[in-house]
Amino acid sequence: MRRVITGDDGQGNSTIIIDGPPADTAITQGRGGLLEIWTDTLLAAIEPQDPTDRGKGKVVLSPPKQGVKVRWFVIEPVPEGIAKADLDAAARAAFAAFGAEHHVQDQSRHSAMHETHTLDVICLLQGEVSLILESGETRLKPGQVVIQRATNHAWVAHGGPALLLAILIDRPVVTQSL
Repeated sequence: MRRVITGDDGQGNSTIIIDGPPADTAITQGRGGLLEIWTDTLLAAIEPQDPTDRGKGKVVLSPPKQGVKVRWFVIEPVPEGIAKADLDAAARAAFAAFGAEHHVQDQSRHSAMHETHTLDVICLLQGEVSLILESGETRLKPGQVVIQRATNHAWVAHGGPALLLAILIDRPVVTQSL
C-alpha cells in the first residue's frame, strides 16, 4: 500500500511531501486491522507548506472531534469452529486496542457490531464483504461504496481478506425516540 501526500515546497510549487506506506498500523492477532493514511481537522485552514505526517500517531477507531480520518482497513474471514463467546471477547479486545471499546454495543447479531458518531464513506477495493446491520445484511463487491451514517454495523469477509478504504467524518448525531 502506498500513500502519496501533496503539499507546497518553499517556493509555493506543488510537490509530493510523503510517498510511502501507511504511517501506522494496528493489526489484531494477524486477522485484519487498520492502516492509517491521514487524520485532520475540518475547522482549521489547510497549510500546504506543513510537511507533518498526519497519519502518524496512536491508531484509534474514530477521527478527532470535528475531524476526519482516512484509512485502509482489512477484514479477514472468521475461521469456522470458534465459539461465539470467544468471538465476542476477541472483538471487544480488538476494539479496546483501537480505543473504541465504548463503541461496541449489542453483540447478539454479530461479535463486531459497533456504532460511531461519524459519517463514513467506505469503498470496497478488494475481496467480498457483507455489511451487517440490525435489520439484515447486504453483500458488496469491489468498487461498491457504502455511506454509513452513525448506525450499528459490522463487516464480514467472504472467501479471503477484504481491503476497504474508509473516510470517517466526525459528526453530531440526532437520536429520535420512537
